[in-house]
Parts: sequence; C-alpha cells; structure tokens
Amino acid sequence: MGVNRIITITPPALDVLKKRLEGRSDCDGIRLRVDTAGCSGYAYGMEYSYAQSYEDITVTVEDVTLIIDPKSVPFLTGTRLEYLVEGLNEGFQFVNPNVTGECGCGESFYVEK
Repeated sequence: MGVNRIITITPPALDVLKKRLEGRSDCDGIRLRVDTAGCSGYAYGMEYSYAQSYEDITVTVEDVTLIIDPKSVPFLTGTRLEYLVEGLNEGFQFVNPNVTGECGCGESFYVEK
C-alpha cells in the first residue's frame, strides 16, 4: 500500500492508475483536485496532468505520480484513494476523514471548518 501524509492509495487503485498511465508519455501523471461544485459545496476531480505549476505538490507512489494543487491539499490530507468493483459498477472512491457530510446523490461533499 502506498502511503504518504497527504494521500494513501490502496493496491487495487494503484494497479488501475499504473495501467492508465502505461504508454502515456505525453502526461506528467494524474492530477487530483477538489473543486467548488455540487449541491454540498465540493467535488473531487481526477484527470491526466499535462502541465505542472511550480506550486503543485507532487506525490509519487511506486510508478504513479499524483499532482495536487496547493488549494486542494487541506481537503485531501488523510484521504485514502480506493478502486471499487461492485457488480457492473466500478470506479475510484475517495475515503476522506475531513468530510462531514455528502449530498443525497453522492456527487459532492462538505467540510465544516
């Protein structure tokens, strides 16, 4: 299991990220972010990163590089990134101890400060 103070990646999630990055020499890694969105206030974003800022935080776990903008770090610190397969559904799930509630549809979350 890849461990870092900001984020932990479970072995299944790490395997999927490695496969998705295979042959992708055009990108720097995977960008994780928290955006203002949804009915609860915040939503996770995940995409290939093609340009890093000097302010970005880089987390490398085995062969996977995660790029996180500084504004997202407080929201993601302590988070565990999982990859779940449930029936016909599969995907990444953020298990975040900072979250105090989620919207009914599960697309966004909020954090009490």
